[in-house]
Amino acid sequence: MVNGSVVAISFVGRSKVGKTTLIERLIPLLTEKGLRIGVIKHHHNDFEIDKPGKDTYRYKRAGAKFAMLASPGKVALVEDTPVELTLEEIVARFVHGVDLLIVEGFKKEALPKIEVFLTKEGADGPVCAGDKNLVAVVTDESLATTLPVFSRDDIEGVVRFILTRFIETRPS
Repeated sequence: MVNGSVVAISFVGRSKVGKTTLIERLIPLLTEKGLRIGVIKHHHNDFEIDKPGKDTYRYKRAGAKFAMLASPGKVALVEDTPVELTLEEIVARFVHGVDLLIVEGFKKEALPKIEVFLTKEGADGPVCAGDKNLVAVVTDESLATTLPVFSRDDIEGVVRFILTRFIETRPS
């Protein structure tokens, strides 16, 4: 849980191992179960989502602290922050109305973690091996661990694990 109220799970692993693809495949099955899902992806580098010439870009360039775009079905916020916000700060400010928050990255946070591990990409083992918050591994081959291990194609198994471990056991 983040902020004591939002159930959150972090998917971690090396670059290009399929974290985004796995999350993308989990979301429809979790929403079919009636869950409202939110996703936060951590990015190690700066990024630009606004485009030169667009109104929101022009507002920010002119000195606005933030620029927001609102339409009948969406809202987008572009805000520069002087320091990187913690996951807890992000959740407190922006996350609401979800039953499960899926986080990609934030491997240093004290969140339950499911690691996506490809043996060809990580000869030294999972990046979070030994992390007390690592709760399962999704992999392409068998792995010597006491944790639950799921095949990359066992999406329903991962969903059952998430539901059993985090959703069905949470306090009402």
